[in-house]
Amino acid sequence: MNAGIQRVLDRAVADGGVPGIVADVRDADRSWFGTAGVADLATRRARRPGEHFRIGSLTKAFTAVVVLRLVAEGGLTLDDTVATWLPGLAEEQLGADGTTITVRRLLNHTSGLPDVIPGLETPPLEEPGGFRYSKVNYNLAGMVVERVTGSTLAEEIARHVARPLGLAGTYLPGDDQTLREPHARHYAKQPDAEIHDVTATDLSWAWAAGGMVSTTADLHAFLQALLRDRLLPPGLRREMFTTVSTEGTGWVPHTRYGLGVYSQRLSCGVTVWGGGGAVPGSWSYAMADRDGSRAVVANANGDWGDLMATFGDLLDARFRMAGTGP
Repeated sequence: MNAGIQRVLDRAVADGGVPGIVADVRDADRSWFGTAGVADLATRRARRPGEHFRIGSLTKAFTAVVVLRLVAEGGLTLDDTVATWLPGLAEEQLGADGTTITVRRLLNHTSGLPDVIPGLETPPLEEPGGFRYSKVNYNLAGMVVERVTGSTLAEEIARHVARPLGLAGTYLPGDDQTLREPHARHYAKQPDAEIHDVTATDLSWAWAAGGMVSTTADLHAFLQALLRDRLLPPGLRREMFTTVSTEGTGWVPHTRYGLGVYSQRLSCGVTVWGGGGAVPGSWSYAMADRDGSRAVVANANGDWGDLMATFGDLLDARFRMAGTGP
C-alpha cells in the first residue's frame, strides 16, 4: 500500500505540478511518512515531518469542538439562536433573521447564510434548512464563543483542544502573517498563471472558519481524540457525528456533513471521517475510519492542479485494503 500512496504523491508533483506534497499514514502502532516535490522552490529543500502549514477549513472541526465543550459546561445550548448571543448582528450585517438561526444550524451549515469571500460578490440568502457551506457560519460561531467566554477564540482553542492534547504546533494566529518554523513555503498560482510565494499571508478574515495552522502529527492526534471519545461526552459526540446530506449542492461528492466534520464515501466503498481545507498556497486533508484506527493526513504546499482528485486517490490507496496497516 505504501507504494500506491507514493505513486499518488509522485503523480501530483509530476502531472499536477504542485511544488510538494506529504502524506502521514498511521495505524494504532505503526506509521509511514511519504513526500514528493519540494518545500521551497528556490532552495529545492525537500518536504519533511514536523512542518507547520495553514489548514484552512479543517479549522471548523476545532471551532465546533470548542462550541460543544462550552455546551457541555452549560455556557450555551445548540438550540440557542444567533439573536440570543449576537443581537442585531445577523439583521444589520447580513440581512438575515437571527431568531431563526440556531448554533446547531451554524455548525452544520443549514443556516441559509451565504459564503462571503473577500473581494467577490456575496450570494443571496436562503431559507434555513438545507445544506449550504459557508465561512460566515463558523465566523459567527467563533463570535458566539467569544461572547460566551469573554475570552478569545484562539485561547479557547488552546484551552479546550491544543493544550489538553499536547498539540504544540496547532494554533490560531489571527492577523500574524508568519508561520512557525519549520514550514514549507506556500505557493499560489494566480489567474495570470504566475506562481507567487504566499507564505506570509493575513488569513484573519478566515478566522474560525479557516485561519488555523497545524502539523500532520497534531492533526492525527486531534482526529484520533475526536473519534475515540477523548474530547466530548457521548451525547455531544453523537451530535457532532449526526449528519445532513450535501448531495445536489455542488460540494464535495459523496459526503454528509456533521458539526465541523463530515463523512465521505470513497470509491473503494469505505466511509471515512474528518475534513479538508484549502487556502491560498496550502491544501490539506485529514481522514480516518470511524474508530480512528486507520488515518491519513496530507498537505500540498500549492493550490493548483486537481488536488481534490489527488486527495481522493490518496484516500483510496490508503483505505482500499481496509484490513492492512501502513
